[in-house]
Amino acid sequence: MTSEKPGCLAAIFGVRPAKQVGNTSVSPYRLSSQFFTPAEASFYRVLKQMMGEHLLIFPKVALKEFLFVTDKQNYQSHYNRIDRKHVDFLVCDPNTLQPVFAIELDDSSHRQANRGERDAFVDSALSVANLPLVHIPARETYNTHELGALFKNAIQKREMRTASQEKTNQVSISAENSPTCPNCGAKMVLRTAQKGKNIGEKFWGCPNYPQCKTFIKIT
Repeated sequence: MTSEKPGCLAAIFGVRPAKQVGNTSVSPYRLSSQFFTPAEASFYRVLKQMMGEHLLIFPKVALKEFLFVTDKQNYQSHYNRIDRKHVDFLVCDPNTLQPVFAIELDDSSHRQANRGERDAFVDSALSVANLPLVHIPARETYNTHELGALFKNAIQKREMRTASQEKTNQVSISAENSPTCPNCGAKMVLRTAQKGKNIGEKFWGCPNYPQCKTFIKIT
């Protein structure tokens, strides 16, 4: 009679893995040996060294995870266009976990005609969403100073647009006519603050909350 040896889970967490039930060969899925391509892995290491603890790097993030559809009448057709597309890297704020900018590592496949159409769509979608998309040609080595300048420029552009939006939000508007959300273009809804220092005060809120948290004060 042989005794079972604890695996990694037991060594780390003090638990034993559940016993396998049934025929596992029924499943057609197996773990891939290559999550990153060699080019992506090389570039990720450069990014990791550059970002340190200042920014978080998430690889291969689907567009549907950080974009939402504002056109409810044609929701499905718009959703289908982002459902199977992703960016190579999404760079986020480590405190809020909000996206700061995205990166596409452009290899030879990006020169294909069908890939060019896909790239143009992603560029346009992220531009409207105020998320800078930085295209980096795939290389054997990278100049971190050049990359830093590109990333800094992307962040500054986003901050300028965000500041302009926040300025719009601070403009006092009457409660008579519903304004349009400066972020997503939806007709805003009259709401009342339920908590916080402004409890009881009315404000215009975006109907797409929590995907869009834009609000405008009322006098």
